[in-house]
Amino acid sequence: MRIAVTGGTGNVGGEVVRLLSASGGHEVVALSSRSAPYDDPAALLAALDGVRKLVFVSSDGEAARVIVHHRNVLAAAAASGVAHVVLLSGLDVDLDSPFCYAFTNGDTERLLRAGDIPYSIVRAGLYTEFFHSLLRQASAGTDSVALPAGDARVSLVARSDVARCLAALALRGPTNRHHDVTGPESLPVAKIAEAAGYSYADTTSAEFAATLTRLGEEPWWVYAYSSMFAAIRQNRWERTSDAVMELTGRPAENPTNNA
Repeated sequence: MRIAVTGGTGNVGGEVVRLLSASGGHEVVALSSRSAPYDDPAALLAALDGVRKLVFVSSDGEAARVIVHHRNVLAAAAASGVAHVVLLSGLDVDLDSPFCYAFTNGDTERLLRAGDIPYSIVRAGLYTEFFHSLLRQASAGTDSVALPAGDARVSLVARSDVARCLAALALRGPTNRHHDVTGPESLPVAKIAEAAGYSYADTTSAEFAATLTRLGEEPWWVYAYSSMFAAIRQNRWERTSDAVMELTGRPAENPTNNA
C-alpha cells in the first residue's frame, strides 16, 4: 500500500514517515514543499497518484494562504482516489475563537467531512516544544516571562506523541471522527513557565505584541501568537484526553518535559 505524508520532511511529518517506514510492508512517500507544494494543484495531483492513504500534516503561514493550501490538498486527494485521509488539525476549531488558525483548521475539517473520502482527524493540543520555544523567545534571555494568559490552563502535547497517533491511524481503517490528542494533564500556563525555569507574570495582549515586535518577530506571527493566547485565555486549549494511550498503547509524555 502506498502512503503519502505531506510535510514529510518536517518535525511531525518526518517522524510519521519514519514510523510508517519502520512498520514494514508499505511504500511511504514523504511529500515536501519541493516535491508537492501546497500551492501547486498539478504537483499535488501528480504526487498523490496511486496513493491509498494520505497523512495530511497541516500547512503553515498566513491563515488565508493556509486555507487555499488545504483546499488544494483535499481536491487533489479526491481526484486521485485516496481512500483514507488522516488529517492533523488542532484542538481549537471553533468559528467563534479569536485564534486565527481555529478557522483554518475548522474549515479544513468541514470540507473533509462534507466530501466522499473516509477520514480520521487528529486534533492536537499545543506542542510542548513550540510552547517552550515561545517562552524562550518572550523571555528575551532573562529568567522571567510575561504572557497574556492570566490563570488559564493548557494541555501541551509532544510532537512525537502526535506523530505516533497519526501513524497509528494511518495503519488502521478510517474512524470518520476526530480524536483529541493531548498531554496527560492540563496545567496552568504559570506552572509550565515556572517548570521551564521562568518566573511568570500576566500581561496584556498589546504589551505581549509589543515585546515580540521589539524582539524582531514578523507581524503575522505577532498576530498569530497574540490570537493564540486570546484563545488560551478563554480556556480553549485545556481539554485532555487518553487518545495517545488508546491509539498507540503508550502513555503521553509529561507536558513539562522538553524545556
